[in-house]
Amino acid sequence: MSYASQQQGLTGPKLVSLIIALAIVGSVGLGMVVFLAVDAVKEMVERVTTVEVKEEEPPPPPDEPPPPEEVPEQTSPPPPVAPPPPFDIAPNPPEVKSVPIPPPPQPVNTQASNVAPPGPPTPPAPPAPSKARGARTKNERSWAARIQENYPARALREETEGTVGVRVTVTADGRATGCSVTASSGSSILDQAACVGMERYSRFEPALDAAGNPTSGSYTTRITYRLN
Repeated sequence: MSYASQQQGLTGPKLVSLIIALAIVGSVGLGMVVFLAVDAVKEMVERVTTVEVKEEEPPPPPDEPPPPEEVPEQTSPPPPVAPPPPFDIAPNPPEVKSVPIPPPPQPVNTQASNVAPPGPPTPPAPPAPSKARGARTKNERSWAARIQENYPARALREETEGTVGVRVTVTADGRATGCSVTASSGSSILDQAACVGMERYSRFEPALDAAGNPTSGSYTTRITYRLN
């Protein structure tokens, strides 16, 4: 046999082997199909044959009939009873007298007569003397001389003289403030110089209130400007 004939067809041994192999594969596949079909049939049979059986509950017992009513036996009437004899009650019982008990006497206070009546109330203590006073000058000659020495230059040139009345407020620390003219000298230059000098140079002992504490007050004086 040539090489070409071997390529075109199967030889005898190869064909037999192929048929045997196909037979084995077919038998295995058939066996698997049969096995699966048997399992399916068993499952269907179990579903059909399995039946759920429920037990029925027993019926309730019948109600018992009520017991027959007892008929009372007839008895003979009781014998008559004689009434008790009446009691003898006295028509007028003895009178009971009640004697009222007087209340006990009130105790007599024998010490009240020995106590003297209260006297008149004690008058209040007189108030403490007031320590209030007005402001006082301190070293008046010294600061008054300084005010007069500061004679206004214009008034000196014009030879102007006069007396100025002034009022100042004295603070609690003895200083003068808030000066005002109470009586003019006729020259505004001297009036102004007097107030400036009082606020700058004057010194005081402050005023006191009723308790003796320093407080503000006022002071009035006159300053004379005179050429020598």
